[in-house]
Amino acid sequence: MADIAPQLYALLGVDTLTEFLWVMIGLGGQLIFSARFLLQWAASERAGRSVVPVVFWWLSIAGAAVLLAYAIHRGDPVFILGQSMGFAIYARNIWLINAEKRSVRAG
Repeated sequence: MADIAPQLYALLGVDTLTEFLWVMIGLGGQLIFSARFLLQWAASERAGRSVVPVVFWWLSIAGAAVLLAYAIHRGDPVFILGQSMGFAIYARNIWLINAEKRSVRAG
């Protein structure tokens, strides 16, 4: 089997193993971030209406954190700003969901 590293590196636009690993981290973050939409879709189909499960917001935070690390490594200010802005929104939604649960339990 031929060594595929040179072709893979060229495809991804990287020259070193370290850069290759960072691209894999970035792709992993994007996969996590994208998975939230599939889970939201599945939850909505099960409910027969549009719903946003709590896991959507947790995946948003996880995906954004990984993508933010990748963006910082790349030094891309547009990407850094774009990923960092969502954290407050994601955390606020989790807080609101938990506050509602506490309110329901308190009766």
